[in-house]
Amino acid sequence: MIVALAFSAQIDLLKALLPIMPQPSLDSFFLWNSGSEAVEAAVKVARAYTKRQNIIVAKGSYHGRTNATAAMTRSKMSYSEGVGPYMPGIFTMEFPYYSQLFKPVQTSTDELVDFSLKRLELLFKQETSPLDTAAIILETVLGEGGYVPAPTAFLEGIRAICDKHGILLIVDEIQAGFGRTGKMFAIEHSGVRPDLMTFAKGFANGYPISCLVGNKGVMDIMSPGTLGGTYAGNAVACAAARATIETFQNERILENVVERSKQLFSGLEAIRQTSFGKVIEDIRGMGLMVGVQFASCPGEPIAQRLSKACLERDMLIMSTSSFDVIRWIPPLTVSEQELSDALDIFSDALEEVMSK
Repeated sequence: MIVALAFSAQIDLLKALLPIMPQPSLDSFFLWNSGSEAVEAAVKVARAYTKRQNIIVAKGSYHGRTNATAAMTRSKMSYSEGVGPYMPGIFTMEFPYYSQLFKPVQTSTDELVDFSLKRLELLFKQETSPLDTAAIILETVLGEGGYVPAPTAFLEGIRAICDKHGILLIVDEIQAGFGRTGKMFAIEHSGVRPDLMTFAKGFANGYPISCLVGNKGVMDIMSPGTLGGTYAGNAVACAAARATIETFQNERILENVVERSKQLFSGLEAIRQTSFGKVIEDIRGMGLMVGVQFASCPGEPIAQRLSKACLERDMLIMSTSSFDVIRWIPPLTVSEQELSDALDIFSDALEEVMSK
């Protein structure tokens, strides 16, 4: 009876997932407990399907803290320092982010994308042959790397390169997926088709569950028993994920994200126009996944001082990446008044930080 209930919960969840996938080709699912497990599974599938070993990740990316996923993480060294060696066969491509490319903030997106794609072609000539490369894995929005959205032209360029060389494109939606950017999955903003996609975090609103999804023709390369876990896709987490999907549909969550995103960007831009806000170098992101980057200043990074000042005002906000960046990632159900209060606290805290 217990086993039957578990399978029933999984099947109900998969029926709810199919209609919300960003591409109809994403039709075969496998459930796990954490994002790291889903990413590692994606690597196993890609290697088995292509019969190749190497994986390309983006500079600034975050894919987890297990041995394999720490090898794939490029956001900062604190996740991997001192506990190697790691899984081999990992190579790093550029991401079109002005700070990582040592370009001025005003550099056009076209220039950043063109440079990054040319560097990828050079990577194929100097470090990993396309014939040895199983997959490129990419966050649609760099998370720990600074809340930087991947431009559509970059995603389209990566898709074309993967098609040219028979490489699988793995899209990591673990942080950006499930409504965070104003669509169920951030890849929907570009229309680019992933071969494999991972998601977790908001998937069950806090319950431990993650997923790898791909086309049946790719996923069926794995024989029974090669993927799995004792608690993977447990009934309670599946029920929570199903309820989360229903809540998105019944309570118009995505509409709220879109409206509050407009409010957040407008409020942050107003702060940037103040005398103390001129230190804000860049405001970027999608939906309610927004990064605020500060210009270089002497002493402790502004983001760290600002997060402390906000905490003293009873608002928790965190820095992210190797650069001086604050992340805005409020609940998707945040109200207009709550976000207005948060912006007021942020403004007051920044004014205090810059007056010292």
